[in-house]
Amino acid sequence: MNILSAIIYGIIQGAAEFLPISSSGHLVIAQHFLGGSIEADYFTFDILLHLATLFSVTVFYIKDILPLFPAFFRVLGKLFRGKLRYRDCDGDERLIVLLFVASLPLLLVPLFGDKVENIGIGAVALLLILNGVILFLSELIPKGSKDIYSAKPRNAFFVGLCQLAAVFPGLSRSGSTITAGRLSRFDPKFAVKFSFLMSIPAVIGANIFKLGDVISTPVPKGDIIPYAVGMVFASAVGILSMKLIQALTKKSSFRFFSVYCVLVGITVLIFR
Repeated sequence: MNILSAIIYGIIQGAAEFLPISSSGHLVIAQHFLGGSIEADYFTFDILLHLATLFSVTVFYIKDILPLFPAFFRVLGKLFRGKLRYRDCDGDERLIVLLFVASLPLLLVPLFGDKVENIGIGAVALLLILNGVILFLSELIPKGSKDIYSAKPRNAFFVGLCQLAAVFPGLSRSGSTITAGRLSRFDPKFAVKFSFLMSIPAVIGANIFKLGDVISTPVPKGDIIPYAVGMVFASAVGILSMKLIQALTKKSSFRFFSVYCVLVGITVLIFR
């Protein structure tokens, strides 16, 4: 892999992972038109790009993440003592519970993982158009007011189900989960934060399942520098993308992304 290709893939991953336009869908499209396949030829690079965006989330929400470590052990302690009551949990403990519940649907991913990997470019284009329609409809949802103290585990499970659907390339994980948060009457700012924090266990879990393949697919010596450059770009662009989404959420404006996804999907169907 050359450095220019690594930069392109890094920018695509960093932008599309957090913007509601589907990073996996854009990577499939890039592979189709630029040649090559990350899945087949650069499997480890794909994993590293996701770890780079995981780093972005960690840096961006570090003040929210650090208190979750002691909260996690407090929740475990209450659970083992049989004293875990959601209504009695503080804010950080509630967030731990909500993230756990939201992550449960991802346990079903291995059941249809092969179908996701073998999806064709035409299906990706159609799903990207569907993603645009979902974003357009999300604009019609009235603003909610639920925060960490009023959100319920059932709300988190619903958001988690929408994250599960987004494993198909073309459906945006962030777009699906933010829209689900809005449908659950989450405050817009909380919907965005919860969506991004959900990506942490999702990425970690997905990479644990692929750890064996990564070990058997070492990074070629000639690709070490391009891989590193791609990761830097993915991480930096990821942070900028999260800042952009936060700003746009205040205006409840995903209309541009809706139009963009539809136009890209139609273009791919025409020129594939």
